Amino acid sequence: MVTDQSFISLFTNASLVVQLVMLLLVGVSIVSWTLIIQRGQLFKQATVAINAFESTFWSGIELSKLYHKFSGEPADKMNGSESIFIAGFREFVRLRKQPSTQAGAVVEGAQRAMRVAMAREIERLENHLPFLATVGSVSPYVGLFGTVWGIMNAFRGLGAAQQATLAMV
Repeated sequence: MVTDQSFISLFTNASLVVQLVMLLLVGVSIVSWTLIIQRGQLFKQATVAINAFESTFWSGIELSKLYHKFSGEPADKMNGSESIFIAGFREFVRLRKQPSTQAGAVVEGAQRAMRVAMAREIERLENHLPFLATVGSVSPYVGLFGTVWGIMNAFRGLGAAQQATLAMV
Protein backbone atom coordinates (compact mmCIF):
# COMPACT_ATOMS: atom_id res chain seq x y z
CA MET A 1 0.00 0.00 0.00
CA VAL A 2 1.59 3.26 -1.17
CA THR A 3 0.40 6.51 0.33
CA ASP A 4 1.24 10.04 -0.71
CA GLN A 5 3.17 11.69 2.17
CA SER A 6 3.41 15.18 0.63
CA PHE A 7 2.39 18.15 2.74
CA ILE A 8 -0.53 18.97 0.43
CA SER A 9 -1.81 15.39 0.57
CA LEU A 10 -1.55 15.29 4.35
CA PHE A 11 -3.30 18.66 4.59
CA THR A 12 -6.17 17.75 2.27
CA ASN A 13 -6.72 14.39 3.98
CA ALA A 14 -6.80 15.91 7.47
CA SER A 15 -10.03 16.78 9.23
CA LEU A 16 -11.42 20.32 9.11
CA VAL A 17 -10.28 21.06 12.67
CA VAL A 18 -6.70 19.98 11.91
CA GLN A 19 -6.71 22.03 8.70
CA LEU A 20 -7.92 25.10 10.61
CA VAL A 21 -5.23 24.60 13.26
CA MET A 22 -2.54 24.31 10.57
CA LEU A 23 -3.81 27.43 8.78
CA LEU A 24 -3.95 29.31 12.07
CA LEU A 25 -0.37 28.34 12.92
CA VAL A 26 0.91 29.25 9.45
CA GLY A 27 -0.89 32.61 9.55
CA VAL A 28 0.37 33.49 13.00
CA SER A 29 3.85 32.36 12.01
CA ILE A 30 3.86 34.71 9.01
CA VAL A 31 2.66 37.62 11.15
CA SER A 32 5.23 36.78 13.84
CA TRP A 33 8.14 36.61 11.41
CA THR A 34 7.04 39.91 9.87
CA LEU A 35 7.02 41.52 13.32
CA ILE A 36 10.35 39.92 14.27
CA ILE A 37 12.05 41.26 11.14
CA GLN A 38 10.45 44.68 11.56
CA ARG A 39 11.45 44.85 15.24
CA GLY A 40 14.99 43.74 14.38
CA GLN A 41 15.33 46.55 11.84
CA LEU A 42 13.89 49.05 14.31
CA PHE A 43 16.35 48.00 17.04
CA LYS A 44 19.25 48.16 14.60
CA GLN A 45 18.24 51.69 13.50
CA ALA A 46 17.82 52.73 17.13
CA THR A 47 21.28 51.43 18.03
CA VAL A 48 22.91 53.30 15.13
CA ALA A 49 21.01 56.49 16.02
CA ILE A 50 21.93 56.23 19.71
CA ASN A 51 25.61 55.78 18.88
CA ALA A 52 25.52 58.76 16.51
CA PHE A 53 23.81 60.97 19.09
CA GLU A 54 26.21 59.92 21.84
CA SER A 55 29.24 60.70 19.73
CA THR A 56 27.79 64.14 18.94
CA PHE A 57 26.78 64.72 22.56
CA TRP A 58 30.19 63.80 23.98
CA SER A 59 32.10 65.66 21.25
CA GLY A 60 32.12 68.79 23.41
CA ILE A 61 29.53 70.72 21.44
CA GLU A 62 27.68 73.37 23.43
CA LEU A 63 24.34 71.99 24.64
CA SER A 64 22.33 74.94 23.29
CA LYS A 65 23.82 74.37 19.83
CA LEU A 66 23.04 70.69 20.10
CA TYR A 67 19.48 71.57 21.11
CA HIS A 68 19.04 73.88 18.11
CA LYS A 69 20.54 71.25 15.82
CA PHE A 70 18.00 68.58 16.82
CA SER A 71 14.97 70.72 17.72
CA GLY A 72 14.44 71.68 14.07
CA GLU A 73 13.78 68.05 13.12
CA PRO A 74 10.21 66.71 13.04
CA ALA A 75 9.31 64.64 16.10
CA ASP A 76 8.82 61.44 14.07
CA LYS A 77 12.35 61.74 12.59
CA MET A 78 14.07 61.98 15.98
CA ASN A 79 15.45 58.89 17.66
CA GLY A 80 14.98 58.17 21.33
CA SER A 81 18.12 59.83 22.63
CA GLU A 82 17.46 63.00 20.67
CA SER A 83 13.85 63.25 21.86
CA ILE A 84 14.87 62.62 25.47
CA PHE A 85 17.56 65.30 25.24
CA ILE A 86 15.20 67.78 23.56
CA ALA A 87 12.48 67.21 26.18
CA GLY A 88 14.90 67.63 29.07
CA PHE A 89 16.66 70.67 27.65
CA ARG A 90 13.38 72.36 26.66
CA GLU A 91 12.01 71.92 30.19
CA PHE A 92 15.32 73.08 31.69
CA VAL A 93 15.25 76.30 29.63
CA ARG A 94 11.55 76.90 30.36
CA LEU A 95 12.02 76.53 34.14
CA ARG A 96 15.25 78.49 34.14
CA LYS A 97 13.48 81.51 32.61
CA GLN A 98 11.10 81.66 35.57
CA PRO A 99 12.73 83.91 38.17
CA SER A 100 11.25 82.28 41.27
CA THR A 101 12.27 78.70 40.42
CA GLN A 102 14.99 77.14 42.58
CA ALA A 103 17.89 75.24 41.00
CA GLY A 104 16.71 71.91 42.41
CA ALA A 105 13.25 72.38 40.92
CA VAL A 106 14.79 73.14 37.52
CA VAL A 107 16.78 69.92 37.59
CA GLU A 108 13.81 67.89 38.84
CA GLY A 109 11.59 69.32 36.11
CA ALA A 110 14.14 68.46 33.42
CA GLN A 111 14.49 64.94 34.82
CA ARG A 112 10.71 64.51 34.86
CA ALA A 113 10.43 65.61 31.22
CA MET A 114 13.24 63.22 30.27
CA ARG A 115 11.52 60.32 32.09
CA VAL A 116 8.30 60.98 30.17
CA ALA A 117 10.17 61.09 26.85
CA MET A 118 12.04 57.91 27.79
CA ALA A 119 8.76 56.15 28.65
CA ARG A 120 7.40 57.09 25.21
CA GLU A 121 10.52 55.72 23.55
CA ILE A 122 10.35 52.48 25.53
CA GLU A 123 6.70 52.11 24.57
CA ARG A 124 7.62 52.61 20.90
CA LEU A 125 10.38 50.00 21.08
CA GLU A 126 8.23 47.48 22.97
CA ASN A 127 5.31 47.73 20.55
CA HIS A 128 4.02 44.25 19.47
CA LEU A 129 6.22 42.40 21.97
CA PRO A 130 3.23 41.18 24.03
CA PHE A 131 1.75 39.65 20.85
CA LEU A 132 5.01 37.84 20.10
CA ALA A 133 5.27 36.60 23.68
CA THR A 134 1.71 35.31 23.59
CA VAL A 135 2.26 33.55 20.27
CA GLY A 136 5.48 32.01 21.56
CA SER A 137 3.82 30.60 24.64
CA VAL A 138 0.50 29.50 23.12
CA SER A 139 1.56 28.07 19.73
CA PRO A 140 2.94 24.77 21.06
CA TYR A 141 -0.38 24.04 22.77
CA VAL A 142 -2.37 24.90 19.66
CA GLY A 143 -0.13 22.61 17.62
CA LEU A 144 -0.47 19.89 20.23
CA PHE A 145 -4.26 20.24 20.09
CA GLY A 146 -4.15 19.71 16.31
CA THR A 147 -1.90 16.69 16.72
CA VAL A 148 -4.10 15.09 19.37
CA TRP A 149 -7.20 15.75 17.27
CA GLY A 150 -5.55 14.04 14.30
CA ILE A 151 -4.47 11.05 16.38
CA MET A 152 -7.99 10.71 17.80
CA ASN A 153 -9.39 10.62 14.27
CA ALA A 154 -6.78 8.03 13.26
CA PHE A 155 -7.76 5.80 16.18
CA ARG A 156 -11.43 6.19 15.28
CA GLY A 157 -10.60 5.09 11.74
CA LEU A 158 -8.69 2.09 13.04
CA GLY A 159 -11.55 1.24 15.38
CA ALA A 160 -14.02 1.29 12.50
CA ALA A 161 -11.83 -1.04 10.38
CA GLN A 162 -12.58 -4.72 10.52
CA GLN A 163 -8.97 -5.64 10.58
CA ALA A 164 -6.18 -3.39 11.92
CA THR A 165 -3.02 -4.27 10.09
CA LEU A 166 0.38 -2.65 10.36
CA ALA A 167 -0.14 -0.99 6.98
CA MET A 168 -3.36 0.63 8.22
CA VAL A 169 -1.62 1.98 11.32
